Amino acid sequence: MSSKQEATFDPKEHQHLRYNPLRDSWVLVSAHRMKRPWAGQVEKPAEEHVPRYDPCNPLCPGNTRANGEVNPHYDSTFVFENDFPALQPDAPDPGPHQHPLFQSKAARGVCKVMCFHPWSDVTLPLMKKEEVVKVIDKWAELVEELGATYPWVQIFENKGAMMGCSNPHPHCQVWASNFLPNEPALSDRCQRAYYQKHGEPLLLEYAKQEAEKKERVVVESSDWLAVVPYWATWPYQTLLLPRRHVLRISDLTKDEREDLADIMKRLLTKYDNLFEVSFPYSMGWHGAPTGPYLEGDNSHWQLHAHYYPPLLRSALVKKFMVGYEMLALEQRDLTPEQAAEKLRNLPGEHYKTSGNQEKGQDKR
Repeated sequence: MSSKQEATFDPKEHQHLRYNPLRDSWVLVSAHRMKRPWAGQVEKPAEEHVPRYDPCNPLCPGNTRANGEVNPHYDSTFVFENDFPALQPDAPDPGPHQHPLFQSKAARGVCKVMCFHPWSDVTLPLMKKEEVVKVIDKWAELVEELGATYPWVQIFENKGAMMGCSNPHPHCQVWASNFLPNEPALSDRCQRAYYQKHGEPLLLEYAKQEAEKKERVVVESSDWLAVVPYWATWPYQTLLLPRRHVLRISDLTKDEREDLADIMKRLLTKYDNLFEVSFPYSMGWHGAPTGPYLEGDNSHWQLHAHYYPPLLRSALVKKFMVGYEMLALEQRDLTPEQAAEKLRNLPGEHYKTSGNQEKGQDKR
């Protein structure tokens, strides 16, 4: 038998495939690629000196937006209709099409923008816990309000210019649609299949397993668990899960919302501390469908949030999903266990508020 055949498998050295049960797909893990030298693209440093108030920023309190509307002088969360919505409630129907290769159908909905805080220089990890609770409460309120009619309500945040965010003011978006989008539809199908086969929600069982194993846990609390998922694609991707069976964010208790605010601050502080930069990411909540689905059986669903950060080696080098990833299979350059260990071992205090600070600075 050759030496290669006798070698003991080491996930940090030997490429292998991992299964993603939420998408019924596979990811290629090739951790040894982190050893290769990098001569590729280096990103611009993130803007670290965002002014607290900018009279030209359309998201700041009291400022005028593109459509001529003036923001109130808000002191907490602020929600308004997106001035450039991707979905509108009264779009016409494309009409019937005969050929199966040229299908279209009506897409209707509403798009809202939600500012987290009146100050542009205060991101979620730097907000006070009670301020983050208000964000969570508003998310829940919007899911209930829009979900009364629409089948899907997508809460998402694109943070940082690297993730396409055009405004540094801390905010997210909420899109409600008259259709179930591709990713939640696939997740719905996979979770339903697992529940029918095993009699327990996929992500509830997964959270129990990860809580026992510990090797991919980044932060945890009595009600929540944040892990680098076993099947993660992005280098420092995380999955935020409640420990009990919860269908939608609007179902969370007061205590669970307060605990969620705490664990979000802890997770996002770890992210920022990794490369000492305001960490870019796209995040979003997935929960049971709404609208006409409210009366159906959604026992297979479990509320969860995805965080997809692009950074790989430093604050200036990101992971590119191109070539093989676009044409064949998703691939990652370090194991989820390595990523979780790096995040887990970072300090719990945000780098901007640790050490010597200017006297009088508002520590958050």
